[in-house]
Amino acid sequence: MESAQRVIHRSGLFSRLLVVLVGVAVLLLGYSLFRENLSARLTRDWPWKLKLLDIQSAVTAVLGTGGAALARAQYARTVRPAIGYGGRVVANTAPNERLAWMCKLLNGGQEVAIIADTSYWIEYTSAGRAAGAVDSSEWMSQPEATAAIVSRALAERQDFQLNLVGRGYPIPGQGQGQLFLGWFTEKAMRELESVYVRVRVVDRAGDVHERVVNLLKGADRSPTHPDASPF
Repeated sequence: MESAQRVIHRSGLFSRLLVVLVGVAVLLLGYSLFRENLSARLTRDWPWKLKLLDIQSAVTAVLGTGGAALARAQYARTVRPAIGYGGRVVANTAPNERLAWMCKLLNGGQEVAIIADTSYWIEYTSAGRAAGAVDSSEWMSQPEATAAIVSRALAERQDFQLNLVGRGYPIPGQGQGQLFLGWFTEKAMRELESVYVRVRVVDRAGDVHERVVNLLKGADRSPTHPDASPF
């Protein structure tokens, strides 16, 4: 279920349009070269008597559009976000000084990434399934995922919390900003095997990136003391 970061949509105006323009320029160059090598008799008839570009202009068009496409690709790599996440046991989040496993998301890229969508998929432990819990069959919104967990006799903000992240929320680049995703107490982790979050972000080039993370991957399910701060 987990996935590495991948591009699921590229900006049509600044990506696919450039590819189309490169293709058109190559076709024009091919037509011009082919027409240039025809006999004078054939170039007096349609369609070969139609002169679109001379060879020099067609080559210039190919170089210009190709250079623009390469520049766009380089820019896309520069502003590409680097979405990562991590978790640790904390002591100051759950009520009554209970320890909890907390997970955060960060952007290690150079530029800001804008949240486009977050959705959730829940899988329960064998004990939870034996008690009647049913794993997710489709991606859910944050309120739906919260309601599903609450239905297992777990209290929101007492035993767990899934952070509500709205569309348009910015994640600063270079690891300067961290996005809190959620926390779970030992009681909640006895019911929950995996809580996946599918995060989609938009970069400055208009490309949409997606990564699926498991909030409970590597979780200490029976914590006895808080982990040291990573910073």
